[in-house]
Amino acid sequence: MAYGQKILKGDAYKRAAIKRRHIRIRKRIAGTAERPRLVVTRSNRHIVAQVIDDLKGHTLASASTLDASIRGGESDKSAQAKQVGALVAERAKAAGVEAVVFDRGGNQYAGRIAALADAAREAGLRF
Repeated sequence: MAYGQKILKGDAYKRAAIKRRHIRIRKRIAGTAERPRLVVTRSNRHIVAQVIDDLKGHTLASASTLDASIRGGESDKSAQAKQVGALVAERAKAAGVEAVVFDRGGNQYAGRIAALADAAREAGLRF
């Protein structure tokens, strides 16, 4: 019987790599009451954004492609990510949040992650 870490293949390897990067990022990034953390979770089909105060452990605002206002649209995933970014920024501003710390969740800052962040910035949320 071999000891040590199991060698992963395919999607399991990608998920483990994303998890490692997220842990490495979270060592440096934390959300406060003045500047909460905007965390992005991405799957193959959906994207979720939450504004979290890590000191209290509360979610202040959230949006996802599963929301009724976004779900019915027949657009591509990048366009849906833009809608999620604008919606989470609108909800965060309604909750009194002006500036956030961006947590990309271990994903590369490209594609849907960048589209969500750009839309949130355009809606008035400062990073």
